[in-house]
Amino acid sequence: MKVWRSALLCSAALMVTGGAGAAWAQSEEAPAPAKQTEATAGEAASDPAVEELIVVGSRIRRDTFNSPSPIQIMTREETTLAGYSSTTAALQGTAVTGGSAQINNAYGGYVTDGGPGANTIGLRGLGAGRTLVLIDGRRVAPAGSRGSVGSADLNVLPSAMIDRVEVLRDGASSVYGSDAIAGVINVITRKPFEGVTVEGQYNAPTNGGGEQTRLSVTGGLMGDRWNLSGSLEFYERQDLTLADRDWTRCNTDHRINRATGGVTDFIDPATGRPKCYPITGTGSNGVTINTIGTSNMAGVGAAGAPGSVTQFNRWRPNSSVTTGLVGWEGVGGTGVNVNVRDTFEDEMLGESLISPVEVKTAYLKGGYDLHALGNAEVYGEVLINQRDSTQASYRQLALDYMKGSPLIPAELAGSTAMGPTEISNGQDVGVRAFIGAGLDQSSQSVTFWKGTAGIRGDLFLNDWRYDVAVTRSRSDADYSMMSFLKDRLSKSLDVVDIGGGVFACRDADPACVAAPALTPAVVGGALPADWKNYVFQNVVGNTQYDETVLSAAIDGPLYELPAGTVMGAFGVEYRKAEIDDTPSIHSQQGNLLNLTSSEPTRGEDSVWEVYGELEVPILRDLPFAHDLTLNVSGRYTNYDSYGSDSTYKVGGVWTPIPAVSLRATYGTSFRAPALFEQFQGATSGFLDQSYDPCSEYGTEAAPDSFLYANCHAELGDTDFKATSGVTVLSEGGAGAGLEAETSKNFTVGLILQPELPDAFGEFAFAVDYYKIEINNGVSRVGGAAILDLCYNDPEFRAGGGWCRFIEERGEGAKLVVHDQYTNIATQNVEGIDYNLRWVKDIGPGSLRLNAQVTQYLDQSSKLFADDPMDDVNGTIGNPEFTGTFDATYALDKVKFRYGVEWIDDMQSYDYFGLNRATTAYDFDVPDYWTHNASVQYSADDWTATVGIRNIGDKEPPMISSGAYSRVGNAPLYSGYDYVGRTVFVNVSKSF
Repeated sequence: MKVWRSALLCSAALMVTGGAGAAWAQSEEAPAPAKQTEATAGEAASDPAVEELIVVGSRIRRDTFNSPSPIQIMTREETTLAGYSSTTAALQGTAVTGGSAQINNAYGGYVTDGGPGANTIGLRGLGAGRTLVLIDGRRVAPAGSRGSVGSADLNVLPSAMIDRVEVLRDGASSVYGSDAIAGVINVITRKPFEGVTVEGQYNAPTNGGGEQTRLSVTGGLMGDRWNLSGSLEFYERQDLTLADRDWTRCNTDHRINRATGGVTDFIDPATGRPKCYPITGTGSNGVTINTIGTSNMAGVGAAGAPGSVTQFNRWRPNSSVTTGLVGWEGVGGTGVNVNVRDTFEDEMLGESLISPVEVKTAYLKGGYDLHALGNAEVYGEVLINQRDSTQASYRQLALDYMKGSPLIPAELAGSTAMGPTEISNGQDVGVRAFIGAGLDQSSQSVTFWKGTAGIRGDLFLNDWRYDVAVTRSRSDADYSMMSFLKDRLSKSLDVVDIGGGVFACRDADPACVAAPALTPAVVGGALPADWKNYVFQNVVGNTQYDETVLSAAIDGPLYELPAGTVMGAFGVEYRKAEIDDTPSIHSQQGNLLNLTSSEPTRGEDSVWEVYGELEVPILRDLPFAHDLTLNVSGRYTNYDSYGSDSTYKVGGVWTPIPAVSLRATYGTSFRAPALFEQFQGATSGFLDQSYDPCSEYGTEAAPDSFLYANCHAELGDTDFKATSGVTVLSEGGAGAGLEAETSKNFTVGLILQPELPDAFGEFAFAVDYYKIEINNGVSRVGGAAILDLCYNDPEFRAGGGWCRFIEERGEGAKLVVHDQYTNIATQNVEGIDYNLRWVKDIGPGSLRLNAQVTQYLDQSSKLFADDPMDDVNGTIGNPEFTGTFDATYALDKVKFRYGVEWIDDMQSYDYFGLNRATTAYDFDVPDYWTHNASVQYSADDWTATVGIRNIGDKEPPMISSGAYSRVGNAPLYSGYDYVGRTVFVNVSKSF
């Protein structure tokens, strides 16, 4: 009872799915003191209340969990009962994240920090860059691919050796340094042990696809003065494609007819079913295939097009005509519903819904007792991880045939579809072919290793200990993708007719292969293999991230007070990090068709820090002061790039009576920008020409407006109309004076644990209020916002300001915006965590119930100081409430578990200023519930667990296209289960 109650003092929820019994086990399996032999380990296990612990959030050893910060603890047994196949999945679950969105394997087709295949975690909705991940209290360096590597990849964690995970839901920069703004994830590995355990788990979705397999071997040896333990692990997740689930097989607009309650999606006349847009999921803006674009030409409308329209600029084949182009039907032009164009073919469903991955991990740690230097122990650990991940995506090829090219058939020779493009050799485009080029793959192979060596022991002072260590980490990633190369396309499209329907490249390059003549078959995707092999190439880049950490720390008692001993911990730390991302030379030169270009990202930074922490017992065993303890910490930091700064944190626990405890903390944090935020090489993106503020300014802007004056000063031409898009270059901000961001963090909590008669069992309730405010936040403004700010500035370019991010342009020049990381943002998160636990012996066994609810009161941000706060709380992807519940009944060697996960309903009508009674958009999702169940049998040396996740096979809800990224018709949001009902089995055997 005593240990269980003291554990609740620090824990908003001790575990995701466990209860009081597991809390005892956590005390027994706590990290060893600085030195520990096999004998002392046994003594500690027999009396867990006296073993000294270091719980995340503090550097001070203590014999209870009396931390003033809310801490959640998740044990290995609980993740097994819940059916999680990996530590990654458990950490990204609702119980840990509170429903905030996480980057996982559903983001394979998106540009994300860490690159495709990386899995990260961010607490309180503040992102992975503001959450620190540790293994046994030591930093896990970032890993991943491409230039934006800046956070730990959860794939590298040694799941087989993990004993528990401690989640600190509080700012801790003064204790752990930069990054610990939203909280800390501390992975605790198993203590030294003897024996071998073999474990396997298999998760099989009942609808097929996405199967997961995990196999591991852990082992340990111990001698009188040494210990050695480690693990080997293999994890594989199979591909889950769009074809594997009903709700992803046909993206639609999903517009609502409010009068009838039905949908108004366009019905494809060719199939009689709603039109599918599986590439982009953006409705009528979906990607066209099997179509050509021309200048306006006379033709006959396709089925579904108004019969009065006779001029068209889009065409597709007529199924009743099998030769030539004369049978093509018009599908574009004034007044024509362009939904009749082709946007779907079955091969598109081969895209990844959940991308596959294979992870291999080796972990080894050990120690040797020197019997010298203060009874010191020399220790070390090595972690080696290999991740191989892939993503399948469908590719559209927009092939531009030059006007006058012999590849264009005679009946289309008079067409001028558009002006010169990047592959038309400076000539006007006669015909653009929109070709479905099929599936291709991108891939990442990431090797991560981390090594630590150190020595720890007793100082000459009474009960003082020291710990000195060095850690070296490296992530080395090769990443590749398939792309059409602009230079080769340009060469292949510039041809001469050598007779007999045969064409040759005009260029003398002997490797050049002439592009195929324009035919319905070519537009339909039947591309000559030799030509595609020439223009469609695998491009490879490499990313390396290196980190070195040197640390030295001491801790122990300072002096005695009437209420107890004042404890202290002090240390110094030096860190150096370096990133080197080298994209493919084709990417650096902007040679990838319709893909971004990227320059190398190279830079380094270093920091040295001094920190201290004190724990002061103020009162104890007095009326209305059963316990009052104060904790203070501070850190002085000096960055090579940012100079010096300091942070602090003050917290305390007051227990007026044993049944009631109050805790509170207030602290400051700061986050040094990640290396990619400082040094990211320019990466191109694009905005539509409609974003050019000066387009048609002569008629659209008021003559006395700053916009009119600025555009006229730059262009002079009042008839100017933008005909090309805006290039946006995303870049690191080191050159623009990027600074560290700062924040304030406040938490206050109440814990109730009354002494109840045995007939009522054991009850505990905890509620914690938190508020985090980030100022001077590191962010990018966005190309559109920069354009608006610059061209409406009274001083325009003479005043510097935002115009310094826009390249000056002359007549005919493209508009280029540099969207650098800068210090602009303010972000607030405010909420309440509720946790309830009840444990009681019922019949021959014991029942424990756990409930955890997170309520967000505020999730708001703004870019500029004079902007209003933009609150997204309760909008899609940002739930106001989330919760979990589980019940476990332990009967001798058997445990039965039932769990529920809940995400509150969300709506975005208010956010977008829409009237939900009249709008055609469906931006309202209902409450989302999933149910899980399992049973576990434990014998002396083996354990078997079987269960089902998402028993009801709950699918994600649907929303309309047009505002949010979607997967199928569902929001792109990690809180929803894309896999569906899954059966799992876990078996372990010890020797």
